[in-house]
Amino acid sequence: MGSKKILLVEDDPNFGTVLKDYLSLNDYNVTLAKDGIEGLIMFKNSDYDLCILDVMMPRKDGFSLAQDIRVTNKEIPIIFLTAKTLKEDVLKGYAVGADDYLNKPFDSEVLLHKIKAILQRKESDKTSESDQIFEFTIGGFSFNSKLRYLSSPREIEPIKLSPKESKLLRMLAIHKNDLMPRELALTKIWRDDNYFTSRSMDVYIAKLRKYLKDDENVEILNIHGEGFRLIDKS
Repeated sequence: MGSKKILLVEDDPNFGTVLKDYLSLNDYNVTLAKDGIEGLIMFKNSDYDLCILDVMMPRKDGFSLAQDIRVTNKEIPIIFLTAKTLKEDVLKGYAVGADDYLNKPFDSEVLLHKIKAILQRKESDKTSESDQIFEFTIGGFSFNSKLRYLSSPREIEPIKLSPKESKLLRMLAIHKNDLMPRELALTKIWRDDNYFTSRSMDVYIAKLRKYLKDDENVEILNIHGEGFRLIDKS
């Protein structure tokens, strides 16, 4: 569930396969389509977190495919790949809803950086949209992030969380059973992403695990190098 799904639409079979393998090695779940028609079919048959579209393709070009995708999903990020560097083409790409644009040939590490930045921004947007939600059910626990109370199924008195404990648990609850990226929590709660704040967050995660230990259906998993998942099996 933590692995993000990418739809890659590229008509050059060699380049497409190499790029798919590279992204897969970096823990993305990649589906490769050989042209715009096949890409649209695959898009309609599954859910994706991001699309990477070649512009120049037979049967249906990347711009037309992006327009069709936007009819179904106005929010999904789209990155265009193109050998064309004309200003008009770049502007057309953004006009049909591109989040970013890369000219071939490009550095694959730059593409990785762009993908990560776009997905983190989308996660941050999702968290912001949930700011008005403050009551959560986590297994047998009731959690009110506004009052900072965590009511345990085995304790009469609720636990009063510290401000950072409450913010961190709230973010985990918003992403319940999904990945909460480490960088997202650090920048959103600690306003910084460095070694010391990262170690500080690990201490808070340990505290939350202690609070939640009364319910065996609830656990916080550490996804190495990525973040955490609040698992609720109830």
